[in-house]
Amino acid sequence: MNIDTTTQTNTTPKYIDKDTVQKRMNTRLVKNNLAKGLFFVSTMFGLVVLAILIFRVFSQGIGWINVDFLTGRLSNNPDRAGIMGAILGTLWLMAVVAPVTMLLGVGTAIYLEAYAKKGKIHSFIQANISNLAGVPSIVFGILGMTIFVRALDLGGVVLAGGLTMSLLVLPIVVVASQEAIRAVPNHLSEASYGMGATKWQTIKNVILPAALPGILTGAILSLSRAIGETAPLIVIGIPALLIPFPGGLMDRFTILPVQIYYWTIDASLVAEYANLAAATIIVLLIVLFILNSTAIIIRNKFQQRF
Repeated sequence: MNIDTTTQTNTTPKYIDKDTVQKRMNTRLVKNNLAKGLFFVSTMFGLVVLAILIFRVFSQGIGWINVDFLTGRLSNNPDRAGIMGAILGTLWLMAVVAPVTMLLGVGTAIYLEAYAKKGKIHSFIQANISNLAGVPSIVFGILGMTIFVRALDLGGVVLAGGLTMSLLVLPIVVVASQEAIRAVPNHLSEASYGMGATKWQTIKNVILPAALPGILTGAILSLSRAIGETAPLIVIGIPALLIPFPGGLMDRFTILPVQIYYWTIDASLVAEYANLAAATIIVLLIVLFILNSTAIIIRNKFQQRF
């Protein structure tokens, strides 16, 4: 019986040379260590710069924080200046931005994911929403000045500022809400439909509760950006002057970042304003921490529930 030796030769497995394997492995390990070292240095550089910045701000401004500073009005005298007006203005601004952004952002995400027909128009809208998230903030300030300040003749009031900042952070909420809705397992909605629920009942009782942690994460990111933005409000004419405390949506106002900006500029003339700006930064960080902590607690509560 003849055996085809050619077939046996062709089917014989070919083993990689041991030296070649070791050489490739060494090269990969070197590349891995270089990448790890590069990323570690980059991380440490950012942390060191952040630590230096925080230390500088706290060391320069902590001594200026007292009851009079927190409850007083703005003043031309640095020793008597207070930021209660800026704190109230910041809270009033968030009182407009939060509900407007959540209602419009989540509503847009629900429509695009559950009701809109997939096609060129849907893709066009989706692409533009994603692109809006990268538009410079000053562009939204120009848009707010054109629409809310001039066309609607609102002026530099809380409502105009809140609507302008809502336009700025709206794409973030829309994109985050869409991703959260897509992450909900399909079998949950299919089970709801199988029990006779309508589309809206399924969205309200099944999809939204399951997607709420992701939606709130997007809301936290958007509010964090809104509370720290300055350029759009300066464009629409938000002052940092001796104005009364805001008490409503149609009152003129200023916010903490705008006050920091103007005091930083004034520090070139009067050195004490730099200390006031540092103290205001500390207060802004505390306000931001409180707002974000509240939102995170609410998110975690729903995350455990659903």
